[in-house]
Amino acid sequence: MMSKLFAILEKDIEELHKAADILEYSYNKCICVDLMDGLNQDTLESFEALTSRFARLSDMLIQKVLRTIDMIELESAGTVRDRINRAEKKKLIDSADSLIEIRMLRNEIAHEYKAETVYVIFEKVLHLTPLLLKGVDSTIEYASRLL
Repeated sequence: MMSKLFAILEKDIEELHKAADILEYSYNKCICVDLMDGLNQDTLESFEALTSRFARLSDMLIQKVLRTIDMIELESAGTVRDRINRAEKKKLIDSADSLIEIRMLRNEIAHEYKAETVYVIFEKVLHLTPLLLKGVDSTIEYASRLL
């Protein structure tokens, strides 16, 4: 059973790393855009890619990698909040509150359909992406020590 979990973690870490690189590319493309000027179709498409990649990476981190690490370390499943709190204790993330904010923004991205609120989401994603990427880096480093 443990060897299977280690194999899953290894695969998940590889996917997490690739997804982080793709998110970082989108972030670097969008960070210099002034949202107050409005967005043309090409820039809007770039921001849509950024938000999608942000949501996907946060899901991979919270729902896959942190869960697998907990299973390897024989932690009880608990809630998403429990998983996030354990990640903070292990120093995988700087703050549980920040990762909860990232999770809530991911839910907002998945369920927001109003055009007038999309700019607020874009601003939040730009603000939280560095925190998410830092958490991913710390988690990859931690998982590498497990493997």
